Amino acid sequence: MRTPKTLATSLLTLSAAALLALSVAGAATASPAPAKAPVSASDVASHTVTETGTADYWTPERMRSAVPGDVLADRAMKRSGKASSAQGPAETGAPSKVEAAAPKLQTQALQTKANASETPVPHIGKVFFTLGGTNYVCSGNSVSSANKSTVSTAGHCVNEGPGAFATKFTFVPAYLNGAAPYGMWTAKALYAPTQWSSAGDMTYDTGFAVMSTLNGQYLSDVVGGSGLQFNAARGLSYKSFGYPAAAPFNGESLKSCTGTATNDPYNPQFNTQGIPCNMTGGSSGGPWFIGTSASGYQNSINSYGYGSKSTKMYGPYWGTVIQQAYTTAAAS
Repeated sequence: MRTPKTLATSLLTLSAAALLALSVAGAATASPAPAKAPVSASDVASHTVTETGTADYWTPERMRSAVPGDVLADRAMKRSGKASSAQGPAETGAPSKVEAAAPKLQTQALQTKANASETPVPHIGKVFFTLGGTNYVCSGNSVSSANKSTVSTAGHCVNEGPGAFATKFTFVPAYLNGAAPYGMWTAKALYAPTQWSSAGDMTYDTGFAVMSTLNGQYLSDVVGGSGLQFNAARGLSYKSFGYPAAAPFNGESLKSCTGTATNDPYNPQFNTQGIPCNMTGGSSGGPWFIGTSASGYQNSINSYGYGSKSTKMYGPYWGTVIQQAYTTAAAS
């Protein structure tokens, strides 16, 4: 059985030749590449969930033993060979925002130092799912949506990239040491950009899940839903959250990182940005908020890092492609 690696170790491995071939990315405010053609709902892959008994499947033992989902991103990278040949251009588009949905329980003021331990936040939680018969764990966040039931996470936490969609997808908001204070919410549909589901392109490593109601209630009515922002400026300050499960963490409590985003100097074609962070596998899909608290607009997710001693976490730029994936999920 494969030993879970840290997020930084297991996601990307660059050859010496590839490193020499890549130029260092420009400053965070560097001009983006020409925009792609407008995207539409046809650029979004989706999967309707039909299995039953999902919440019962996730016993405390299965949740504790789930494999950090970053290994799926690692496999997608190896299949696609993106580390040396990806050519995903930067996106441009008009900035847009989705306002937060008011939760019934307001979040507490949060710490602002990097790599900090956090008290549970109602709308942030752990994501559990299966792929290929293996149980995995990631992180996720309830976001504002018309259906009041949408969760954001990493693309590799909903789809193999490329490959099958996840099964038994379950969101546990405010998870802490095995407790599920707001219940266990099961998905009824999963969404990802086709660039992820068909090619595993790290440029678009974001996915969305639409949850079923629980006890007759909608998710964001219970825990709230974060506002979102797309096509924002680069080089902003962020606070990211997640449940890192690979050593030295155990995945049982919420952690955070805070810092100013800079471009990825090793794979600039991914158009991603990184912030100072040492969270490991299991934090994949955790939200990035503009500013210094979980009350800001969500603008990315934890996606990948480099090396066993990585001190940076990278996240995709939320442009029009990821915005369309969100729009399609939120309207379902």
